[in-house]
Amino acid sequence: MTDQLADILILSSQPDFQQKLSAVRQTIINAAGFESGSQQQQQLINIVNEVAKTGDKALAEFTEKFDNVKLTPNQFKIDKAQLKKAHDEIDADLLKALRKSIENVRKYQTEIFMSGKNNHPGVKYTPLNRIGICIPGASAPLPSTVIMSAVPAQVAGVKEIVIISPPRCENSIHPVIQALCFELGIDEVYRIGGAQAVAALAYGTETIEKVNKIVGPGNQWVQMAKKQVFGKVDIDSIAGPSEVLIIADDSANPAWVAADMLSQAEHAPGSALVLTDSEKLARAILEQLAKQVKQLDRSQQTLECLKQFSAIAVCENFDDVIVQANDFATEHLEIQCGNKSDAVAERIINAGAIFIGPYTPVAVGDYWAGPSHTLPTGSSAKFFSPLSSNDFVKSSSIIRYNKEKLEQSADDIIRLAMVEGLDAHAKSIAIRTKKN
Repeated sequence: MTDQLADILILSSQPDFQQKLSAVRQTIINAAGFESGSQQQQQLINIVNEVAKTGDKALAEFTEKFDNVKLTPNQFKIDKAQLKKAHDEIDADLLKALRKSIENVRKYQTEIFMSGKNNHPGVKYTPLNRIGICIPGASAPLPSTVIMSAVPAQVAGVKEIVIISPPRCENSIHPVIQALCFELGIDEVYRIGGAQAVAALAYGTETIEKVNKIVGPGNQWVQMAKKQVFGKVDIDSIAGPSEVLIIADDSANPAWVAADMLSQAEHAPGSALVLTDSEKLARAILEQLAKQVKQLDRSQQTLECLKQFSAIAVCENFDDVIVQANDFATEHLEIQCGNKSDAVAERIINAGAIFIGPYTPVAVGDYWAGPSHTLPTGSSAKFFSPLSSNDFVKSSSIIRYNKEKLEQSADDIIRLAMVEGLDAHAKSIAIRTKKN
């Protein structure tokens, strides 16, 4: 098994070290989207345009084509009684864990919510009225994404929350997702997914009212559809496929590092990268990967992701580790450097979420800590941020002048308007102040 993974070990002593590392980076970026002009991109555009043009008809046709589920428009939405049934039947211990997770996320998102803390008279903050959340359901159903996306929206005061998820569990949505929606008081839940569902949220159909913003992780089709409809609606970021970058020094536990790599690679697709300055650690991690991957339920899929999207790179020195990490601008960044972990974290400027210390694996953030696990991927953490309660409000500038204040500023405003050749602007001031 180690032989199968030998190629993912990249050493700085190799003459093509940087080229190999850059190739891994580009593979990860490519996994998040489609090439311009590609057949996939054109197919995506066609899907979005067809849903925008024919609404429910296209939505039903694409659901049958891509999900192999035949639904009529009145079957898109899951009845509230069914949501309640799923809630009634959920395992009691699981429900208790979900409620604690909701509590943690709500507390954190309330504490970081900025609009309630800004009392400047020149800004008015308003919650978005209606948002749509994409919940993955293909390689793995993710009820945790409901918490990580819906709770921040509720903290912000969003009134209408719409959930979409593909019908991959007995021609419907996974029952835990349904139960969680009921727990959160969300009753507009649609068993549709993919690019066609994103288009439905953006343009609206006969049965689905359009939203103001679309958020949530997903595969290439979902994320590129979000990008395609941006401007018609707002989006959060390009959030998928999942990825982790682990910075580790020789104090790190190789078994733990390997386990954290596998936790992202099992998403299929998912990528895992380790940057270290210790070749001894790198080889120990490689051995652990080979050992642990065989023990997973999704062993073969995870192995393929390791070979296709992952690497263990031994850099020349630790400064280069930091440079490479900031260049990758990963979704999840773990720092396993013992008592130096905090100092390393201070040097990180590009990452969706930073997990500090050996006892903070990504899974803590995925399910429990409070920050949303909906994070920018494909190096977009250089300019996108994690989803939070602050993403569900918009601001309006408030401007109020009285007669005296306008008269004090009139000459300057007129002068600026005239230099731009906009005399009607100038006259709108002059008519109020008798300036000629």
